[in-house]
Amino acid sequence: MSDYGPVQVRCPVLNVRRVDAYYAITVVAPGIAERFRSGQFVSVAVGGDHSSTLLRRPFAVHDVKPDYGGTIEFLFSVRGTGTAWLAERRSRDLLDVVGPLGRPFPLPRDPVNCVLVGGGSGSAPLFPLAQSLRRRGCRVDFVLGGASADRVFSAITARRIAETAVFTTDDGSFGTRGRVTDVLGRVVEECRSDVAYACGPMPMLRAVTAVAATHGIPVQVSVEETMACGIGICMTCVIPVVGEDGITRMARSCVDGPVFRGEQVRFDDVGTIPFDALGAPGWKGAGASRSTESARDIA
Repeated sequence: MSDYGPVQVRCPVLNVRRVDAYYAITVVAPGIAERFRSGQFVSVAVGGDHSSTLLRRPFAVHDVKPDYGGTIEFLFSVRGTGTAWLAERRSRDLLDVVGPLGRPFPLPRDPVNCVLVGGGSGSAPLFPLAQSLRRRGCRVDFVLGGASADRVFSAITARRIAETAVFTTDDGSFGTRGRVTDVLGRVVEECRSDVAYACGPMPMLRAVTAVAATHGIPVQVSVEETMACGIGICMTCVIPVVGEDGITRMARSCVDGPVFRGEQVRFDDVGTIPFDALGAPGWKGAGASRSTESARDIA
């Protein structure tokens, strides 16, 4: 298993480009590229060697190519000092990158119809997923949304690699005015979708999960939570997730996820520790031995 674990490398920047409202950075990272599976992410040190910015920034991997032994590309918006520093990088600069991290999207064993739903920059990890699904003979349909036309990521690529691609914007500047869930039900019916994959803001994931449940199809969601360490130590990215045994546990998005079954995420309780979660003051387990065994399951 060590051959498939994350590695830490100092990667030379190949290029930095603008993609509408976003930035995309491509780095040469053979060790990460060869281990990567769709849905995983990387954690990047920002600010330079002498910066007081200690925490890394997590980014979903948008593309992997065999060029130069293996390159990865990740997408981001400028939101603070860390991402502003990244946007100023140039070719041949070095970035300290750890990856690939997290659990990837599970892929179906047999060819099925898959609808991929994304919001804003959260759509990025759906593109390598689409390629993986197509290699397995699956049908791929996209539903992508954003606040405005420049926030809908890579519409041209989506049209090229999918059977169909439907777009929505909050302001109506591109595609259908509204949200992805306004059109998702129709797409599921018309494309006879068997499974949904979604990545984006939590409210969107919650709504996509509800639509999938209405149509009786499973959904895999990649959650967007703040990850300070990316390796499961700091516990800043925990969310309540119901296990196969019906017990709610505080799962770490960075190592237990970021991909979860949508119906198992307690979206209404994200940001809290539910009273009935394992280990919470109000939790009533079936004896100490059961509690110990359950705790060991998620350790």
